[in-house]
Amino acid sequence: MSFFDGMPATEPSAFTGFAGNRIDRRGDKRDAEAVKTALADPAARLYLFNSDKALLRQSDPLFTAAEADTFGLPREEAVLLGWTDNGPRLAAVLPAGAVPDETRVRLIDLRSLAVEGAVTGEHLGALAQARSLAGWHQRHGFCAVCGTRTAISLGGYRRDCPKCGAEHFPRTDPVVIMLAIDGERCLLGRQARFLPGMYSCLAGFVEPGETIEDAVRRETAEEAGITVGRVRYHASQPWPFPSSLMIGCHAEAISRDIVRDEDELEACRWFSRAEVQAMLAGQHPDGIRCPPEIAIAHHIIRAWAISS
Repeated sequence: MSFFDGMPATEPSAFTGFAGNRIDRRGDKRDAEAVKTALADPAARLYLFNSDKALLRQSDPLFTAAEADTFGLPREEAVLLGWTDNGPRLAAVLPAGAVPDETRVRLIDLRSLAVEGAVTGEHLGALAQARSLAGWHQRHGFCAVCGTRTAISLGGYRRDCPKCGAEHFPRTDPVVIMLAIDGERCLLGRQARFLPGMYSCLAGFVEPGETIEDAVRRETAEEAGITVGRVRYHASQPWPFPSSLMIGCHAEAISRDIVRDEDELEACRWFSRAEVQAMLAGQHPDGIRCPPEIAIAHHIIRAWAISS
């Protein structure tokens, strides 16, 4: 008998979008020359971005260093993602003025890329790592302590301040996303920015000094006025917009009356299990639907809807 007996053969997180990354990060190999050495390897390949859009050649998002150079690759700003069996993998954001010839490549944002299924899950996961890390460097070029311009180190996993010596590390923002359950009903809401007819789980950032469970309870109470008791973790998902970790949970509702936060939610209501099953099947009579399969919300909702 093992403590881990009874766990699913495939963990639920593996079914979410952006979770297919298979790059071996090898954090112990990130020395001062790691990026230069990796770029010199003929097997090295790069994920490239123009602002927040990935470069894609048909279904291939990888480019050789020589190809990247023709687009104006700033080698000193490239970051090392890690290694695969086929060689090193790096990422870089092209200079603002470098617009690739769109007869040779396509520019596409990661949401659209995920929805289209234009690349494999492994590439999609690697692109999430690449975009999150490259985006962090774009937003954190100066020391938060003294304001001096910082320099990339450890292959892109740290920025060092040459003046005060402060070390800055990439951050990931934890977000709880939860489905409150009341017996045969669940609570779903929609924001004004959602596509017409779409309802989803409630969500919010974990605050300093807060457990995941307490964040679930606080966010549900703040957005919908519903009190939550027990909380059960379901799955997580990397979400590179710009760099979050979605922590999916199911929550036990112990109150029923909704008091909606009108600034956060356009609508919020209880849905029966039968309604949710119809939504997942695209057959709700009012055209109401759930988020697509790339979103962890879809899997949180489905896990409850098909449970007995």
